[in-house]
Amino acid sequence: MNMLTETVLHTERLVLRPLVATDAGALFAVFSDPEVMRYWSCAPWTGIAQADHDIAGAGEGLASGAMLRLGIELAASGELAGQIRMHRFDQQNRRCEVGYALGRPYWGRGYLGEAMKAMLDHGFSALDLNRVEADVDPRNAASARLLERMGFEREGLLRERWIVAGEVCDTAFYGLLKSDWDERRSR
Repeated sequence: MNMLTETVLHTERLVLRPLVATDAGALFAVFSDPEVMRYWSCAPWTGIAQADHDIAGAGEGLASGAMLRLGIELAASGELAGQIRMHRFDQQNRRCEVGYALGRPYWGRGYLGEAMKAMLDHGFSALDLNRVEADVDPRNAASARLLERMGFEREGLLRERWIVAGEVCDTAFYGLLKSDWDERRSR
């Protein structure tokens, strides 16, 4: 068993935990919302089977060590608000990418920042990462602000990287180093 399969992270208001089959309805609500998916690299989901497939893929990713995808659960109510993941691990260079999605009813409450801090702490300590990367649509100002609050540096623009539902989109590329994270956490 690898160390990802046992991962459950707790914050003041959240539990970050592996996705389970009963999360399908809540996950579908997040990923079928056109506003949530506006800047995502694929179109909104159209059927619950996509949620089932995503949950199965999350389990496979955990089991193989290829991906750490966790549900963002509100500790007080048990509601699944979204997901956060580390994926595309490069073991030799000790880096990965981070991605996240939060349901619209949960926007503006600081949940994603709380989840991101826990995930980055885990990545830089337990997973011994040296670098975490993120790519976002440059029009997604909220996501860019979150990354910058976490200490990510905008490192470049990849022009016309995605074509989603016929729309050509750029990517702003961000990076965060362990040394930068450690320095921020020590202040």
